[in-house]
Amino acid sequence: MIKKIAVIVLLTFFASHSFAQNSNRILIGAASYLKFALDSIIQVFNKEDSRAVNVTYGSSGKLYEQISNGAPFDLYFSADISYADLLKEKGFAASEVYPYGIGRIVIWSKRLDPTKDGMNALLASSIRKVAIANPEHAPYGKRAMESMTFYKLHDQIKDKLVLGENISQTAQFVTTGAADIGIIALSLALSPTMKQLGGKYYLIPESSHDPLLQGAIITLRAKGNELAESFFNFMKGKKAVDILSYFGFTKP
Repeated sequence: MIKKIAVIVLLTFFASHSFAQNSNRILIGAASYLKFALDSIIQVFNKEDSRAVNVTYGSSGKLYEQISNGAPFDLYFSADISYADLLKEKGFAASEVYPYGIGRIVIWSKRLDPTKDGMNALLASSIRKVAIANPEHAPYGKRAMESMTFYKLHDQIKDKLVLGENISQTAQFVTTGAADIGIIALSLALSPTMKQLGGKYYLIPESSHDPLLQGAIITLRAKGNELAESFFNFMKGKKAVDILSYFGFTKP
C-alpha cells in the first residue's frame, strides 16, 4: 500500500514538473469575441518570441466549466471577470486576476442601418430574426438581454430571438443571413472581416447594461510555465493594450 502511494506521489510530481517545464507552447482558452484582437496580439508577440501560442475560442461560461473540470488550458481570457474571479477563489489560478479590458455591445445589420433608429431598429417590420449570444453562458448575450429589458424591447421581440452558442456564432448568424440583425461585440464589428461585409452598427449605451469588465488568469496547470507568464505579462504592455484599444476595448 505504501509503495502504491509512493508511485502515485511520484507520478503526480513528474506530471506537474513536466507542465511547469514545458514552456515551448501554451494553450489559451478565450472568449470568442476576442478572436481578432487576440490573434493580432499573438502575431505581434511572436515577432519577439516564436514559441507556439495556441487558442481555443468559445463562450466564457463553457470555458470556465472546462477549466474547472481539468481542461488543459494554460491561460483563460473571460468576457466576464467574475468567471476568472471564481477560478481564482476555487484554486484554479496561478496568478492574480488581470482586468484587461471593458467591452461594448452593438446592434449590427446588413439589412438596415441601425444608426437611424438605435435600439428601435430591433422592432423594424422587415426584421424576422434577431440574433444574440446565449445569455446562460455568454456574457455578451447576458448584456444584450439586459439592454433589451432596459429599453422595454424584450417582450416585443422575444419570439424573433435566435441564440448563438457564443458571440462569434451570433456574428455568423447576421453575416450569413440566418438572422436579419443582431447584438454582437464591438470588437467583432470592428474586425476587418465584418467591415468588408458592408454592415452598419449602432453602439448600445453602456448605461443600459452592467459593465463588460473582462479578466484573465494563468491557470494552475501552467504554474511555473515561463511562456505562459511571458505572454500574460505581454498582455499588460503597451503593444497589446493598443491592439485591444483598436478593437474597441477600453482600459479599466
